[in-house]
Amino acid sequence: MIIDVPEGKDPIGYVWGEMVPGIGVAASNFSLSVYSHSTLGLREFEAARLRIAQINGCLFCMDWRTERDGVKVEPEFADAATNWRTTDAFDERTRLAAEYAERYATDHHNLDEEFWHRMLARYSQAEVVELSMSIGSWLAFGRLNHVLGLDSVCVLPGHTGNR
Repeated sequence: MIIDVPEGKDPIGYVWGEMVPGIGVAASNFSLSVYSHSTLGLREFEAARLRIAQINGCLFCMDWRTERDGVKVEPEFADAATNWRTTDAFDERTRLAAEYAERYATDHHNLDEEFWHRMLARYSQAEVVELSMSIGSWLAFGRLNHVLGLDSVCVLPGHTGNR
């Protein structure tokens, strides 16, 4: 970790809440709202989230599995997210979620008409906006935590035990 955290302080709470309270608290609320207000299916949500985690290299995010109503994706799901092009574990919406996440993070200038035609054939415009905001949150905050070395000590507030 490159940030000096005082002894006895929670690293995430300190960095996100105490060091930059005007920004960190708002960012934390946005990050948490992606989980608590999502209307996307769990598999689509997790395919995009895991693909961003893999691209960011965030240790915590790669290990995390979102839980909804006691349900999580299967253990092999992360491998399927990596291999979204060829896996038979994904339906078309889930595959598109992983593809969009990857392209959003690594090649956003080349999201062409062909891609959008496929995407809008399976997702509503509201779902595309929701997925875009979710991906943006994971890209920004997962990368922040990884770059600052917080990903080895990260625990999402209110989500303890879902890991």
